[in-house]
Amino acid sequence: MKQVNCTNNQSLEGIRVLDLSRVLAGPYCSMMLGDLGAEVIKVEQPEVGDGTRQWGPPFKGGESAYFLCINRNKKSITIDLKHPEGIKIVKELVKESDIFIENFRYGTMNKFGLNYEVLKKINSKLIYCSISGFGSTGPYRDLPGYDFLIQAMGGIMSITGEPVGAPMKVGVAIVDITAALYVTSAILAALIYRKETGEGQKVETSLLESQVAWLANVGSNYLISGKVPKRYGNAHPNIVPYQTFKTKDEYIALAIGNDLQWKKFCKLAGIEKLAENPKFKINSKRVDNREELIGILNKVMLKKRGKEWVKLCRDKGIPCGPINTIDKVFNDPQVLDRGMVVEVNHPSAGKIKLAGIPMKLSRTPALVKTPPPLLGEHTNEILSGLLGYNKDEILRLRKEKVI
Repeated sequence: MKQVNCTNNQSLEGIRVLDLSRVLAGPYCSMMLGDLGAEVIKVEQPEVGDGTRQWGPPFKGGESAYFLCINRNKKSITIDLKHPEGIKIVKELVKESDIFIENFRYGTMNKFGLNYEVLKKINSKLIYCSISGFGSTGPYRDLPGYDFLIQAMGGIMSITGEPVGAPMKVGVAIVDITAALYVTSAILAALIYRKETGEGQKVETSLLESQVAWLANVGSNYLISGKVPKRYGNAHPNIVPYQTFKTKDEYIALAIGNDLQWKKFCKLAGIEKLAENPKFKINSKRVDNREELIGILNKVMLKKRGKEWVKLCRDKGIPCGPINTIDKVFNDPQVLDRGMVVEVNHPSAGKIKLAGIPMKLSRTPALVKTPPPLLGEHTNEILSGLLGYNKDEILRLRKEKVI
């Protein structure tokens, strides 16, 4: 396990993010920006905070595992957005910020007086990021959007699961996460544009748009052929064999991606004749004759143990691997070598482990510098240090429950 190291300069040092988002898509985006060196100020509701603070068990030190996984490298300030003075504080912070992130339901920012048209007058260089369920236009814009709902409406559930059985969602909130990835890329592009022109802009995505975008080849299969895609379980609609197989003792994943790999596999499995059979020689024919071929391979794979197949295949450069449970993933030597498990000291939870950062930059590394914050941990620091509030003003705001 690699220890946190924070001795290098980072790509986004000097950039300040004002983050009003909560739950997953927005916080995941702001965490990525924080990992890259930005200062992230997380605005939370007084006494309650981000809803994910209560999403558990498991909890450690009063903090939920859910909240801890997406809020490192941030400072927490509590502000009541329903109080006029709370809105005043947010607007003061906007003057001092480069990026503003919100993922409220459409129209909420208008009610708060914190929409882009208002804030760009306060700070013309502001990059204003909005993430919503369905976007700012269209017949669904007023509807609430949640990851599970969008997985259903956006098509991914219709192609996930066994051919016979119920549609299935992905095991994590993948729509929220991919929306965060898309919008983070857009924010970075907007920063480059601002560097050249001095102008800020509004950046927007929705969960539905993100879901539709990453239908990828399955979406394209429909757009090109007009045929509605179906569920293949763990198999692939365009490549065969590319799925899980039951071996003598466990299931494994076999991902033969081209005809050369197929020929190699047939040789090591002792089924050379299949490699030359016109029905199976090339991938398109294997797809056409999927059921017959998989029926044959199911019997072949039962002849050896999973680890035997994995070793045989890897020795010949054929993609094959175990189906790891999460405990095995976080103890995998490759995962550990790549720094994908890190430790930080949290003020109430003590030493905690977090998933590491997948972005690797040689000159300006992404770093885990600070643990996820306690609720309102940095309120005084931000109000006094950044906005110049004195102790009496801060005390009054607390008494009036503005913060």
